[in-house]
Amino acid sequence: MRIPAHSVCTAIRDDIVAGVHERGGRLTEEVLARRYGVSRVPVREALRTLEAEGFVVTRRHAGACVAEPTEQEAADLLEMRALLEPLGAARAAQRRTEAHLKVLRGLVRLGQERARQGNSDDLRSLSGWFHETLAQASGSPALTSALTQLRYKIAWMYTTEGPSDPVEYWAEHGAIVDAVARGDGERARSVTALHTERASAGQRPRFGSGAGRVDRVRNAQHPVNTPSLRP
Repeated sequence: MRIPAHSVCTAIRDDIVAGVHERGGRLTEEVLARRYGVSRVPVREALRTLEAEGFVVTRRHAGACVAEPTEQEAADLLEMRALLEPLGAARAAQRRTEAHLKVLRGLVRLGQERARQGNSDDLRSLSGWFHETLAQASGSPALTSALTQLRYKIAWMYTTEGPSDPVEYWAEHGAIVDAVARGDGERARSVTALHTERASAGQRPRFGSGAGRVDRVRNAQHPVNTPSLRP
């Protein structure tokens, strides 16, 4: 598989998230270069970047290896998202452009249509695109980058159960966009906080003794009632 040198980091990260490279497994430059059809130079640079992001660690006598985050580190990711997603939405309410709103509204319409039809195959990717666009609308590259890394790591460390009511779930997306469009930062923050809380309740740890159960912090969720999201 030959890919552009500048895409090596993304390819390795995607494979780590997908479980192609197992936790704790060695990542040798020669093997990776052969796998992705590049020289060892972009592989070496990619491993440095991934180590800074927390996906890779360097071990004495072993070299680069896939990281093995603890359960506490995994739980911290959900808490960080619970803080940053609402902040991003509040910023978006003040800084979004008409182009951002057009994309967000289009995604909500498509998501709601697919949810009503019971076609859930691509709802997860639509939701990811929605939250990525919302983060970009915050006008903060640092915040957007942090939220992107959180999404990658959460996808790596957790499995996600689909929402029990996809129609209601996408109504929440619609309520977020309505608040952002009105420039109501506090409303955008509060609605997004409830939405993120509900999403966290559907996360199940992939690894460790907590795999298959819901963490106590995420078990104490308040039910999110769609009508309460309306102004």
